[in-house]
Parts: sequence; structure tokens; C-alpha cells
Amino acid sequence: EEGIGVAFSPPSIDGLGVASGFQMQLQDKRQAGLTQLEDFAVEIVQDGNAQSGLTALNTTFRANTPQLFADVDRQKVKSLDVPLSSVFGTLQAYLGSAYVNDFNRFGRTYQVMIQADQQFRLRSDDILALDVRNRHGDMLPMGTFVQVEETLGPQVIQRYNMYPSAQINGEPAPGYSSGQAIELMEQMAGAKLPDTMGYEWTGMSYQEQQAGGQTIIFVLAVLCVFLVLAFQYESWTSPAAVVAVVPLAALGVVISVAVARASIDTYTQIGIVLLVALASKNAILIVEFASEQRRSGESIRDSAQNAAALRFRAILMTAFSSILGFLPLLTATGAGAASRVAVGLAVVGGMTAATFFALMFVPSFFVLFQSLSEWNSSSDGASQGLGPQNGIETRSE
Repeated sequence: EEGIGVAFSPPSIDGLGVASGFQMQLQDKRQAGLTQLEDFAVEIVQDGNAQSGLTALNTTFRANTPQLFADVDRQKVKSLDVPLSSVFGTLQAYLGSAYVNDFNRFGRTYQVMIQADQQFRLRSDDILALDVRNRHGDMLPMGTFVQVEETLGPQVIQRYNMYPSAQINGEPAPGYSSGQAIELMEQMAGAKLPDTMGYEWTGMSYQEQQAGGQTIIFVLAVLCVFLVLAFQYESWTSPAAVVAVVPLAALGVVISVAVARASIDTYTQIGIVLLVALASKNAILIVEFASEQRRSGESIRDSAQNAAALRFRAILMTAFSSILGFLPLLTATGAGAASRVAVGLAVVGGMTAATFFALMFVPSFFVLFQSLSEWNSSSDGASQGLGPQNGIETRSE
């Protein structure tokens, strides 16, 4: 026996598939009508395809699909003693299909399905020629109590969060990110949609919106670094001087992303979390040495100046090694290049800013927080009656 092997990539998020692009649900929130819903969906698709940053926009929603409407006279059906379920069962079995049972043959199980032959369900008049049995066993033609009319209507009415909706699919044009495509769609929807209409994102686009708007990961990373350093230094002020430079490093990420005209996606957030550790490392080099200088009897200002001067070369060496190590990510090509470029853009831009701001501001941060710490310690000692007259000196952390 021969086998066939097929390789395929699993979805990034289970249950969402591997399709690319975005999915927008255009919603009729105030019962404006399905025709108006289709008009706005088609208008957004046409205008979106005219945008340079969007491509392959389409919608399958149609509010005017040709249909046949079978109007059943229920009063007449009851007067003829015909079960209403038999009427609808006959329509389903002949025009659609109906499952009967299973049977076994040649070692396999087959399903028995019934349906009218194609030539007996080509015209609308064929519906009127169908027969249905009443409770007395008499066969009655369907045309006795059913009228068939040609009409227009939606083939499928899809609801999203309880509102009738039309799904719009599309992709970002080459050279544009999914975040930029989503932003363009939101701008068009905001400019064109009236108050009766709204939209929501679904699928991967919804997940991207949820991930892009979260800052809790960055806050938790900074808090984790602060608590670890507080445990190590047994103080709250020295770690504060270290983590104070992290928001300034994040400013470098914002500037680099703005210059590159990129979007802050999940990979950028991963780079920001990595940047928290790298920026804190440079600040620790200064704060640790300044703390040792202070414990040896140097003044706070002299301790900060000596630490900045003595650690200048060490900070530049670690900064350049980190930046040069991440530079290849900025020039990545091929499969998965977008994710590598996003991480590299965040780390390189953030580390450049972190190095500059660490050398400029961390010594000032140390002077500020160390002064507050010693002032607070001296105030606590004075309030408890401790002083030189008691033979006890107040020692700061």
C-alpha cells in the first residue's frame, strides 16, 4: 500500500485557522435594514480596494438573493385535516433531502437519503404538483393550500453579538502591516458609517486588538524587577533609581516605531519586556557602585559622579554588544521576518535611548532617591529620640 503525506503549518492560535488578513463585522445596530447593511458593506469594500494599504477586500453578504417564498395557508391545511409537519416534511424531502436509515452491504454502512429527481424540481410549479397525505389517507396536491412567489432576500442572515452583520474580509497590501490595515479600516468606517451602523473585529483581528491595547505586561515586568531589586538591596529607594530609567527607554521604542512607521504588535511588546531587563542592567551598574561609594563615606553627589565616571566604559561596552547583537533582526528577510524586525526595532531603539538616558539621568535619580531615603531615616530617628546625645547614629539604608 502507498501513503500520501501532507505537511501544513498549525495555526498560531488554536481554533482560529491559518488564514491571513483581517475580519470586520459590519453591524446593523438600529434596524436600518438588510439592504442598507449591504450597501454600506459594498461601499466599504469598494473604497478599501482603492486604498494603497489594503487589498483583496470582499464580502459575501447579499440582501437581494433570488428566492422562492412558499406561503402556506395554515387555516386551509387544518380544514383539510393535513398535519402541518407533513407539509414541511414533504417540502424538505423532495426539494432538499431527508435521511431514512442505514444499511450494511459489502462490509460497509451506507446511508439512505431521499430526494426528488432533478427534472421534478426545476420550476416553481413543481412545488404545487407535490402530494401530501392527510389523516384520512387521502393524497392532496400541495397547490391546494400553498402559493409560491418569487421574491428577493438574504441567503443567510449572520448575527454578531445579537446584531445582523455583514462580514468583510481583506488583507494588508504588500509593505503594510496588519495593524496599519486595521487602522485604515477603522478610519473608513468612522467616516462613512451613520449612527445606525457599527462594527466589531473578529478572529485574529480581534485577538490583535486585544493584545495591542494591553500595557499590563510592561507594568508587571517593571514591578517584578523593582521587587527583586528591593529584596536584594533591602531598600525601596535604590531600586526606584534603577527602574526610573525604564519609561525613558520605552520612549526610545515609541520614537523608533514612529520613524519606521511600524505598529506596536505582540512582537514589539515582547521586545519591550526584554528591554526592561536590559535597561535595568545598565542602571544597576551605576546604582550599585554609587551605593558602595556612599557606604564607604563619600557624599551622595560624589558617589553618583564617581559611579557615572567609572562605569561609563562598562555601560557602553554592554550597550554596544546588545545593540550590535540585535541589529541583524532589523535586516531580516524571508519567512517570519516581520516578527524579527518588530523585536529588533523595539530592542535597538529602546537600548539606544536607555544607554543615553542611563548615563544622563541615573546619577541624578540616585542622588534624588538616596537623599529622600537618608532624610526619611533621619526623620524617623529624630522622632524616636535617637541622636548623638544617646550615642546612637542614624544609618541610612
